[in-house]
Amino acid sequence: MYRSHTCGELRIEDQGKQVTLSGWVQKTRDKGFMIWVDLRDRYGLTQLIFDEQRTPKEIMEKATQLGREFVIQVKGEVIERESKNPNMPTGDVEILVSELTILNSAQLPPFTIEDETDGGEDLRMKYRYLDIRRNPVKNKLIFRSKVAMEVRKLLSEKEFIEVETPVLIKSTPEGARDFVVPSRMNEGQFYALPQSPQTFKQLLMVGGMDKYFQIVKCFRDEDLRADRQPEFTQIDCEMAFVEQEDILNTFEDFTRRLIKAVKGVEITEFPRMTYEQAMKKYGNDKPDIRFGMEFGELNDLAKHKGFNVFDQQELVVGIAVPGAASYTRKEIDKLIEWVKRPQIGANGLVWAKYNEDGTLKSSVDKFYSEEDLKTWAERTGAKAGDLVLVMAGDADKTRTRLSTLRMHLGNELGLRKADEFAPLWVVDFPLLEWDEETGRYHAMHHPFTSPKPEDIKLLDTEPGKVRANAYDLVLNGNEIGGGSIRIHNKNTQAMMFNHLGFTPEEAKAQFGFLMDAFQYGAPPHGGIAFGFDRLVAILGGQETIRDYIAFPKNNSGRDVMIDAPARISEDQLKELNLEVIS
Repeated sequence: MYRSHTCGELRIEDQGKQVTLSGWVQKTRDKGFMIWVDLRDRYGLTQLIFDEQRTPKEIMEKATQLGREFVIQVKGEVIERESKNPNMPTGDVEILVSELTILNSAQLPPFTIEDETDGGEDLRMKYRYLDIRRNPVKNKLIFRSKVAMEVRKLLSEKEFIEVETPVLIKSTPEGARDFVVPSRMNEGQFYALPQSPQTFKQLLMVGGMDKYFQIVKCFRDEDLRADRQPEFTQIDCEMAFVEQEDILNTFEDFTRRLIKAVKGVEITEFPRMTYEQAMKKYGNDKPDIRFGMEFGELNDLAKHKGFNVFDQQELVVGIAVPGAASYTRKEIDKLIEWVKRPQIGANGLVWAKYNEDGTLKSSVDKFYSEEDLKTWAERTGAKAGDLVLVMAGDADKTRTRLSTLRMHLGNELGLRKADEFAPLWVVDFPLLEWDEETGRYHAMHHPFTSPKPEDIKLLDTEPGKVRANAYDLVLNGNEIGGGSIRIHNKNTQAMMFNHLGFTPEEAKAQFGFLMDAFQYGAPPHGGIAFGFDRLVAILGGQETIRDYIAFPKNNSGRDVMIDAPARISEDQLKELNLEVIS
């Protein structure tokens, strides 16, 4: 038996017990006549004591050989600590060691394995197995497991059946590049790794499974950032004989109960907002509604006053920054430089201070009277003490830029609190979006999304105005889930493929299996997929997903720990009938 207890288990009530512990050496303190060792495992720390008055000489000598991260086993008596540590759950006791076994020695690790480490991210990624020993990473992975267990429990209670779908599938256009896998047995042919189990979950509805879910790996070969990985995890769900309202109600309850179970927070409201409203009020389709700063459109108030910067633009729009009228000119100039960065691309900002005494002062006083500025304040919701910031330009780009500024200010002013949760349904997305490069419409979500029945007539005349039976669940300014009611009729699906530019032959080649299945009685169905990594990170109080994944890739899509991707041997290439040209 390697251990009778874990390193986080023993308390003062265990005093006098003979115990066996195993773990890693966190640190040692050698006073010559006495040695203390902090022993660590997944469950916590326990202090060991080696005392030349009470510990056999050969055990004392062996204890002097211990280094950081040695794997050891000890046996001894639980005794009360003279100097207790109230910050440790085991801080009232220590183990007087009578036997010591070195199970494995260890090299000095390349960074300190403590909560606060001296290791940079690249170094820690290379030695991820060491990084996992640190509490911040370990606890995130434990938290991820807890969320996964709650997800399975809650969906099972709602009679969802977990079904695994294939990982080696056919390449289909779903918005991002596929990862492809050559087939040795089928020369010149390739599998693709699934971007999502979309078609398979629809086939499960045709198969009568009625309610399906899966915590599933998905793969997309796309440019990466902090909240993206080439392989990621979804909570994938589908239901038969449902309309949009059924989906929203089901997963509103699921999300409410999940947040309550893992965070102890009661969510009472799940407001709804159309895509159009979200873009006009917040400039993006996943707004953080934990704080205000809603957009106020100022075209009718700010144009035609002789200020050409506004007169010549499609949109003039502003926000009110609470309490920021006290900003100095230097602080405002810093914001102006921030929005001029290439990442944002704005030409600048116009500002107006709504002073505490009720007066208004702006950077454009030459063109606008105090009465004019008061109308800006009213439109943006500014109060005395607030700062109004205004942008102008192309409507879509300006909304995006102002949205980015709004989120930046939300962070700077401490308005985005990690322990607050504000969910939001965004509905009525456009069905199609125009792609300038290809010169045609693409599905905003995927080709199987159903249009609003009342908008189908617009497909031939005004396709850009057709709304989708689609919905996103937003939490704290992040999309955590998205889905739609699916097309379940073969003729409607064929019409959709036609509007997306597929010839009947291309549609048959890509999706013939699904079209065939629809001929055998496909029920009305719809679903949603949650980004599991992102959901876990947000519930954990962060927005980057990397630390919630055991072995993540870096921003170049590389696993620097195992050095992947890597070239394969000539024999493997030959067996797969492949040739690398470089």
